[in-house]
Amino acid sequence: MLQNKGSDTLVNVAGAWAEAYAKVDPNLAIAVSGGGSGTGISALINGTVDIANASRRMKDKEIKAAKANGVEPVEFIVGYDALAVFLHKENTKTDWTIAELADIYGEGAQTTKWSQVDVRMSGCESDKIVVVSRQNNSGTYAYFKKAILGKKRDYRMGTNDLHGSKDVVELVEKTPCAIGYSGLAYATDHVKMARIAKDKNSPYIAPSVKTASDRSYPIARPLLMYTAGEPTGKVKEYLDWILSDEGQRILVKNGYAPVRNVTD
Repeated sequence: MLQNKGSDTLVNVAGAWAEAYAKVDPNLAIAVSGGGSGTGISALINGTVDIANASRRMKDKEIKAAKANGVEPVEFIVGYDALAVFLHKENTKTDWTIAELADIYGEGAQTTKWSQVDVRMSGCESDKIVVVSRQNNSGTYAYFKKAILGKKRDYRMGTNDLHGSKDVVELVEKTPCAIGYSGLAYATDHVKMARIAKDKNSPYIAPSVKTASDRSYPIARPLLMYTAGEPTGKVKEYLDWILSDEGQRILVKNGYAPVRNVTD
């Protein structure tokens, strides 16, 4: 039994990998669960998982705690993700700069009403921006904070903090006043995705597998797996397979960008 736990961004593709690998090695059972990057990393530190999934890098204090517990974390980049900003179908503002997003999500936010960014839509009579975020044990939460708000700024008060990536998209779909962020793989036809620019002088780029692969999308991020020390045996075989063309094709099929070009 191989225990694999962590990031909700990665949980679907991790499940797809585990299912496909059962045909490669029928004698290895792989148990996959989510709970957030922080949950997976904590389990790695405590020695209760073989592989921790993360959509952010381990923090210095986590690495220190791991080493104090006799665990030497080893990082593997297994793919890339475009962190998408989701909007209701009727929202007319498609193009956003990082600064504009920060002024909605950051502490001391000045933009609290849609009319301030020239958006008016039916179903949002209150005009109030419903700010949808993730819980603080999420790697997506941590990455968005760093990429959009910067190192020193925190999230504003009053955000709707949801447990899962799918929950964010579903709430935005049903709430005309909402804006939220989640992994590209959770996109549906029922919501819009914003185009993002670093600043007003930069091009607006739509999130996609291609723009995550070539890093032209401003908030593309690596998807990570951590092991306790250099992997050996069954764990190494499984990670090698994930990074093979077969494993990377499954990643692409699930809406993520591969670590390199892979053959069809």
